Amino acid sequence: MFIIRWILGQIILLVNLLTLPKKPKLTAEQQANLAEKTQNLSLYHLNACPFCVKVRRAMRREGIDLELRNIKDKTAGYRDELIANGGKATVPCLRIEGTGEQVEWLYESSDIIEYLKEVD
Repeated sequence: MFIIRWILGQIILLVNLLTLPKKPKLTAEQQANLAEKTQNLSLYHLNACPFCVKVRRAMRREGIDLELRNIKDKTAGYRDELIANGGKATVPCLRIEGTGEQVEWLYESSDIIEYLKEVD
């Protein structure tokens, strides 16, 4: 089963690479404004997860650059952080830091994309 999942993951990554959406042409001021609005966001993901690819493609279409936290990175401990604070190791997950110490965890790819569109 591992081999089948790995092969499918590689196919997903290849198709994504071959069909990358174009980034919007933003002025430096627009890009700085967008970066300021999204500085409190980070995306927990896996490289070959189809739902994570869907979110990253939407980010590219909108011109949004977020901190990406790959939960397979054992040295960073992102998986443990996601489970401890978000409650489960499901990706994609958008971490939204509010005012003070308030943190919201958004799990569904379609919900994440809608949220990112509203930020823009």
